[in-house]
Amino acid sequence: MKQIIQSFKTGETILENVPAPQVNKGAVLIQTTRSLVSLGTERMLVEFGKANLIQKARQQPDRVKQVIDKVKTDGLFTTLESVRNKLDTPLPLGYCNVGRVIAIGAGVDNFSVGDRVASNGPHAEFVSVSQNLVAHIPDNVSDEEAAFTVIGSIGLQGIRLCKPALGETIVVLGLGLIGLITAQLLLANGCNVIGIDLDEHKVTLAKTKGIDAINPAMGTDPVKYVTEQTAMNGADGVIITASAKTDDIISQAAQMSRKRGRIILVGVIGLHISRAEFYEKELSFQVSCSYGPGRYDENYEQRGIDYPLPFVRWTEKRNFEAVLQAISTGRLDVKPLITEKIPLAEYQKIYGNIGQSHSIASMLIYPEQADSNSAINIHSNNFPQSKGIIGIIGAGNFTKMTLLPAFKNTGAYLKYIASAGGVSGTTLAQKHHIEKSTTDYKVILEDEIVDLVMITTRHHQHAALVAESLAAGKNVFVEKPLALNLEQLSRIKEAYRPPLTLTVGFNRRFSPHALKVKSLLGNANMNVIATMNAGFIPANVWVHDMQVGGGRIIGEACHFIDLITYFTGSRVKAVCMNAMGQNPEENTDNASILLKYENGSIGVINYFSNGSKAYPKERIEIYSQERTAVIDNFRLTEGFGFKGFSKLKTKLDKGHKEQFRLLAERIKNGGEALIPFDEIINTTEASFAAIESLKCGGWVYLNTISGR
Repeated sequence: MKQIIQSFKTGETILENVPAPQVNKGAVLIQTTRSLVSLGTERMLVEFGKANLIQKARQQPDRVKQVIDKVKTDGLFTTLESVRNKLDTPLPLGYCNVGRVIAIGAGVDNFSVGDRVASNGPHAEFVSVSQNLVAHIPDNVSDEEAAFTVIGSIGLQGIRLCKPALGETIVVLGLGLIGLITAQLLLANGCNVIGIDLDEHKVTLAKTKGIDAINPAMGTDPVKYVTEQTAMNGADGVIITASAKTDDIISQAAQMSRKRGRIILVGVIGLHISRAEFYEKELSFQVSCSYGPGRYDENYEQRGIDYPLPFVRWTEKRNFEAVLQAISTGRLDVKPLITEKIPLAEYQKIYGNIGQSHSIASMLIYPEQADSNSAINIHSNNFPQSKGIIGIIGAGNFTKMTLLPAFKNTGAYLKYIASAGGVSGTTLAQKHHIEKSTTDYKVILEDEIVDLVMITTRHHQHAALVAESLAAGKNVFVEKPLALNLEQLSRIKEAYRPPLTLTVGFNRRFSPHALKVKSLLGNANMNVIATMNAGFIPANVWVHDMQVGGGRIIGEACHFIDLITYFTGSRVKAVCMNAMGQNPEENTDNASILLKYENGSIGVINYFSNGSKAYPKERIEIYSQERTAVIDNFRLTEGFGFKGFSKLKTKLDKGHKEQFRLLAERIKNGGEALIPFDEIINTTEASFAAIESLKCGGWVYLNTISGR
């Protein structure tokens, strides 16, 4: 299928050929007929992409600080590679989609194949959209009118926050697409509306809708005009839908407001607010978040969990439905807003001069027939008839920034990459010479010549994909963690059958620093202290969700359980974890974990998220037989008491390249698994035991949870 994407690196807008998405659980698959170009939002993205690195940095000073901190801890070369990979990420454009349902995902019961629907899907011939972001189109509303649903909801949410009353005067600053829709909806709400814009064409169009519109460029002072039109009282509310970097707009909004007036920001403007202007009038100011309640909430948007209507009257979806109803009844007239209708193949007529365009609404028209294949060829590779053919499931940050760069010189044969949406996988396939991009991972399992399946999806998908891949007769690599609970782990144990190999991404043991320390320590008992300065991650990020990410102990601290197991040459016998906070329950990212090993060794893992990001992330100390080794962030290892060794210094090397080199070699030539299966199981069970220990408040012995 065809989809419009944009490069953050160059700003170039491309009509890319990508595999069509699969219909997801709780979602509907839609064949697009129309999509609306949001010129304001998409213009900003294109202009940002075209900016050079210095200009990009000036627009994102917070990111610059993060880069500086990363240079201090990880080194310049590693940081530059990370920045380049971020800029190489393609961005799907668009969020105003209309089409017909062609497939229904599991758990969806309020849509049928053939339904006409509006959604926040991108500019693509096929889109898979969660049911809470899809709305039925009334019969008397055309596809082109319905394409205004989502962008209309942005304006509607601003109105809801403003809480206008019948007869109030509301000013709309900025009469672009969202501004014109906002003004019309305010009129339908019984308000007196004053619109302000510097584009005379938009002002004229607003006047045809009954809006009292002015153009300050024609000599009218907007503050004085609003004051005079409100009997010197000022506006009851101001909704800012403009996009400009100046602080003048927020100042004008304050000056034209009455005492205790409301100012709502929908657009993007400078926000250096004058305290005096807001203080004297006791003004309220609020920023509107997109389409309404539910936005950026994974439970609502991805899992389909609705907010109860009696408690949250207007959600994203209910705002969609309200806009469609307003169009259906004629209270919102969007047809005059359409400036141009362009076939998808001629998309550059819109994007080629988007920075200079005076269009209000540009409509993309899609062909009736489209390629719905879930796999496409990117390169024609002639693989040798030998072992070593690889398929990758997952095209996220780990695959892009770590796995594929590390595989670069291994001689591995990459045949497939599977991604949910198709865009990220196709981009990586093009860059790394992978033969096929697909949105259906099953084609990888069904291909007999694929020897190794590599799984790098979100954590909750790992166990099922591992078990399914093993059952298909494939060797498997899975990024940590292997599983999130004992039930998932049990399915993997049942599916595992040697001589197939299973490798988990416990890469630290393959670092030159770990290898050197292991060679120095021998088989003596030891005490190991591993400290992870993990850094703060907001609570709403998926890694904290015990059902999706498993929490950071299971999802990340498992790295250090494996590393200590490697150093000690033994298996964990018992675990005790203590966490910061009075009621951490089962999830924490500030904890100390004690490990008892079968051979008498002791491990301590300090996993902290409350430290400075400017401080190195990882430090491991090993004490044994009057000797001490210290690994500092896998850049410097120092030895104390070792004959003939004092120091090893490298660039940041956590062992990824060596792990993948060895993995590619094993798959091609055969050999034992890189990490013994029983060690992988033991490490995984130990991470579960840490969580169980937190619940019960004491030591947990692995034989009590594993059944051994």
